[in-house]
Amino acid sequence: MPNGSLSLPARLYLLAWDTTRRKVTGAAHLHHLVRAGALTELAQRGLLLDEDGIATPVDLDARTGDAVLDGLLDLVRESRPRRWKTWVTLRARFTLVAVREQLAAEGYLRAEKRRVLGIFPSVEYVLERAAVVDALREEAREVLQGSLPAAEVSDRDAALVALAAAAELRILLPGKDRRRHRQRIEELTERSGAAAPALRKVVREVRTAVIVATTASAPTGS
Repeated sequence: MPNGSLSLPARLYLLAWDTTRRKVTGAAHLHHLVRAGALTELAQRGLLLDEDGIATPVDLDARTGDAVLDGLLDLVRESRPRRWKTWVTLRARFTLVAVREQLAAEGYLRAEKRRVLGIFPSVEYVLERAAVVDALREEAREVLQGSLPAAEVSDRDAALVALAAAAELRILLPGKDRRRHRQRIEELTERSGAAAPALRKVVREVRTAVIVATTASAPTGS
């Protein structure tokens, strides 16, 4: 994937951008997706462990050097024990805000200060590096479409696509394609947690929580 130094939550946020329309897709549940990415990366790095279904920091002093991931680690440490699915939604906007600020600081986004109704201060984010997002999307589509066996896909790339599919990011996976790629998504989900049986369980639980959150926030139709 391009810009491999970007964290999983940062890449998921960028992947949600429609570079043609210059807007974020799936905004109603994007915070859940970004939080799920952060939880998954911390679990893949071995900094959050599963103890009877509880997300548990492995070390009180461990740091990643990434402000977004370390911020979530601090939040988990300072809170009472909670299950993975709870952390996907609990104060999830905290992680989304941190990701946007990080990407703005690194030049991927531009923050524009505005006033709502001419009174209330607000910040809107504009995509600055559309080419990076386009490249990220093309790489993700290649992973999704199976040009490389799932066993040869990196665990981070597998998690990126599996979580994006769980959140129904249409910019990556239009609704008509979901059934066609169902088996591949399952293979990528397994690959995301391939390092250990406990990690595989965590990835599946986090992915399921994203699906539930996405379904709950989807508009109902007649």
